Amino acid sequence: MKRKIELTVNDELWELEVAPHRTLLEVLREHLGLTGAKEACGLGACGACTVLIDGSPVLSCLTLAVEVENTKIYTIEGLSKNGQPDPLQTAFVNHGAIQCGYCTPGAIMSAKGLLSRNPHPSREEIEEALSGNLCRCTGYKKIIEAVESVANEE
Repeated sequence: MKRKIELTVNDELWELEVAPHRTLLEVLREHLGLTGAKEACGLGACGACTVLIDGSPVLSCLTLAVEVENTKIYTIEGLSKNGQPDPLQTAFVNHGAIQCGYCTPGAIMSAKGLLSRNPHPSREEIEEALSGNLCRCTGYKKIIEAVESVANEE
């Protein structure tokens, strides 16, 4: 039996009817058409599905949609403002931190969560914040450098 819920995603209110067992990832992709968060492992081990809920990185493949009513959810699609990419998005491009791109939205969202809590983290703090995001293309060096470049901006 479906349940009516309201979700605030990227500053937009959505009223939906979803089955209680549907994950936030499924609802974002299948109901809202927001395909930036990816399903890779489906077990919460890779971070490709990371979104921000009330500013904190959350694995949307492990989160039930019915559990996140009355929260503010942000996906990679919600980071740009007035048609301009977020500084993290620009830094990932400028530092070559995007290869195949599959893990990129999740890594950017994890980094965004970190920088919102701590605008000038150390390299160790960046590495810790990204430790749940697996990437098979870049070897992490360029990803960490991209985040550091934003953290070091004044």
